[in-house]
Amino acid sequence: MRGSDKLLMQVRGVPLLRRQALAALEAGDHVAVALPAHDHPRAEALRGLPVQIVEVPDAELGMSSSLRRAVSLLPRGLEGVMILPADMPEITAADMSQLIAAFRAVPHPTIQRATAEDGTPGHPVLFPSDCFPALQALSGDFGAKAVLTANIHRVRDFPLPGARALIDLDTPEAWQEWEAAQQAAE
Repeated sequence: MRGSDKLLMQVRGVPLLRRQALAALEAGDHVAVALPAHDHPRAEALRGLPVQIVEVPDAELGMSSSLRRAVSLLPRGLEGVMILPADMPEITAADMSQLIAAFRAVPHPTIQRATAEDGTPGHPVLFPSDCFPALQALSGDFGAKAVLTANIHRVRDFPLPGARALIDLDTPEAWQEWEAAQQAAE
């Protein structure tokens, strides 16, 4: 983002990180947010929200460090964990709620993975609690791909409208295009 923090970029006057945390709180029972430190500027965007801040000082070592730390600090007894990158502004509380409902509707533990309307795999992904040990053993900068691959027979795809399961904003150009599309749609 050339010096800008994408998670602090404003979406309708609200930092993206706060917006996504609010949506997750509306949909889920417990929300944990991985941050580099409790005094990081991103923490200010979450001020006043009932979220669990998970400090991940070694986050620069890859996405897996955030996943390992967050999963290790989750409250006991959770059915599963939904992994939602915060830079995906089109994922809504309704999307998350529907994914949770699909997860709970299956009598045996499955992995629910959101896809684009055309079936392209995306986010969020909901892992059952029996995947927690595998998530805690991850390394590198590949997220939970290894856990998905090892459990591909258990993955159930859940299509979301359009491409919202794929849209993440990693560059200033992506932000500009997305904002222009939002304004055009209004």
